[in-house]
Amino acid sequence: MTIVTVEMWERYTPDQKRRLVKDITDAFVKVGTKAGEVNIILRENPRSCWAQGGQLCEDFRIPEGA
Repeated sequence: MTIVTVEMWERYTPDQKRRLVKDITDAFVKVGTKAGEVNIILRENPRSCWAQGGQLCEDFRIPEGA
C-alpha cells in the first residue's frame, strides 16, 4: 500500500482535487503500483495556520501558483 499526504491551502475546487489525485495515482501506476493500492490524503490548511519566513501567510500576498 502506498500513502501520499498532500498539504495545501484551502483554495482548490473539487474538480481540481479530482485531477490532482488522478495525476498522483497515474504517476505511481507508471512505476508499477496498482491504482487500488494508492491512498491519498489531502490536508487543506487555511492561510492563518501556515507560516513562511516567520510570518503568517494571511499577512502577506503570495504570488499565484506558489
